[in-house]
Amino acid sequence: MKGYNVDNFAVLIGIDWADKKHDICEHPNHTEIYNYSIIKHKPQALHDWAMELKQRYPEQKIAIVCELKKGPLIYALAKYEHLTLFTINPSTVAKYCKAFTPSGAKDDPSDALIQVEILTLHMDKLSVIEPESAAIRSLSQLVEYRRGLVQNSVDLSNKITATLKNYYPQALEWFKEKDTIIFCNFILKWPSLGKAKRARKQTLLDFFNAHNSRYVDVNNKRILGIKNAMPLTEDKGVIEPNQMLVEVLVSQFKVLLQGIEQLDKAIKGAYKAQADKNIFDSLPGAGPQLAPRLLVAFGSNRLRYHDASELQKYAGIAPVIERSGKKMWTHWRYSCPTFLRQTFVEWAGFSVRYSFWAKAYYEQ
Repeated sequence: MKGYNVDNFAVLIGIDWADKKHDICEHPNHTEIYNYSIIKHKPQALHDWAMELKQRYPEQKIAIVCELKKGPLIYALAKYEHLTLFTINPSTVAKYCKAFTPSGAKDDPSDALIQVEILTLHMDKLSVIEPESAAIRSLSQLVEYRRGLVQNSVDLSNKITATLKNYYPQALEWFKEKDTIIFCNFILKWPSLGKAKRARKQTLLDFFNAHNSRYVDVNNKRILGIKNAMPLTEDKGVIEPNQMLVEVLVSQFKVLLQGIEQLDKAIKGAYKAQADKNIFDSLPGAGPQLAPRLLVAFGSNRLRYHDASELQKYAGIAPVIERSGKKMWTHWRYSCPTFLRQTFVEWAGFSVRYSFWAKAYYEQ
């Protein structure tokens, strides 16, 4: 990563961000001046502020430090070439503040000032936000959004399962895999055992065939199970509210599954266009889901990390060793990008299955 020095910048600016407004501390370099201001979190206001800085400091670089690595504020400011964005861990600011205000007093303008002080004294230890290419940034968001939707679908599937067990558990036996459109459409068409039992055999067969479920033995077993099923309960006070809830949950579940499928197609297309695709396809256990995530994790900037340990520490997969006196202990790294760490942890789990040396290393 490019080395930065305080003397490279005309002014140092700390931003304490919020949802609707941002507190600013502006410190012209080599002066004792600290100017405070507030800007609204609106695209036009942020643009006007950035351009006003350029007019006041023409042909000079401006350093901005913030407790963010991504988000609307970063997206808004990253496009200006005259701004260099530094990121600082929120816990660093909090501990710095606590060191000099034991009483616990706190206000936003002072947080912005503390950020400027840390930037002034420790610029070489802070990370600079250097955006990847638009293609990598797009793929990065797609894979993270997909992982979030998958987790939402798992949570929703568990709720559906729990609700069906209250009045209609047979449906869980007829469809072993819940994250399918055929399961969703079956429940929406026949949301109770009573309605399913009233369906004709040919109607059920037509439904299964329309959803490309053409296994004769499986379909006949399902139909036989439907016709012979005994109700768990016939209490309308149990069936009706649970049926209404299941219909709502399954409707949401179906939309989620379709959304994940759309993201999969977008990820596949974006990943296919990357020059490094073959490298990450060759990694054992990566597969169509993890290979794009690993490509994003390494990025296209080969100067970002000097060695493997830097990436391990940043991703949170390197353990933290603490020593005090004669004692030494190791613990999980608490502060890191959680999705990035999750990517490496999940890939490690799969690599053990597909790589002999990975399995041997794991067992050792």
